[in-house]
Amino acid sequence: MELRLGIVTYNIARNWDIDTIIEKCSQLGYEGVELRTTHRHGVEVNLSKEERRRIKKKFQDCPVKLVGLGSTFEYHSPVREELRKNIEGTKEYVKLAHDVGAEGIKVRPNAFPEGVSKEKTIEQIGLSLRECGEFARDYGIKIRLEVHGRGTSHIPYIRKMMDVCDHQNVYVCWNSNPTDVDETGSIKKNFDLLKDKIDTVHITELWSDYPYEELFSLLKEIGYKGFCLAEIPESPEPDRLLRYYRKLFYCLQK
Repeated sequence: MELRLGIVTYNIARNWDIDTIIEKCSQLGYEGVELRTTHRHGVEVNLSKEERRRIKKKFQDCPVKLVGLGSTFEYHSPVREELRKNIEGTKEYVKLAHDVGAEGIKVRPNAFPEGVSKEKTIEQIGLSLRECGEFARDYGIKIRLEVHGRGTSHIPYIRKMMDVCDHQNVYVCWNSNPTDVDETGSIKKNFDLLKDKIDTVHITELWSDYPYEELFSLLKEIGYKGFCLAEIPESPEPDRLLRYYRKLFYCLQK
């Protein structure tokens, strides 16, 4: 079983419009895409119903799957108004994802605020995810928590957030962070903590010291059906880079 390859538009495709994204992914052998908010393609909540319909049709009429939308909504703030702003923003993004035909949206933890215990912040994030997951279920949209943030990317903390959340419509976006790797050079212990919830995977520089061969093997072992999405920097030669990247991606799979 070969894993499926796509891209995150942060940063390699940040300046491409939707037509360019579809054209290049189709030509270069990338099967899916996660559209990052704030970038030139402009898939944002201010789109009209007709604009949303047109984007949905573009993806329906092409071989590239709209895997998801990448937001920056986060739920760690101790300020109630800021927390509600992020939760309500997530809900509007869920509606956008539904209208454009995406499978899910990515959210994230980003930090542990000073002066607040980690346990309280973890609980707050988990309960916020549950509220968002319940809302998104009615729209057929998955909530995906990215393993992200200073301190919050520690996978045992992510596991605790997911346990507090305890919702079948909330998943994890594995983010291929250096902190995934234990003292033996393996990611297996951390992977096992989240393997029942992994729904998307972000991969970065495949030439790095991160144990990608192990990651790909572990994903195959669990019968992973989702996408591995390349989150890599811009390049003056994006087509050339993406061809090399795709080749290396398949070479690293055992």
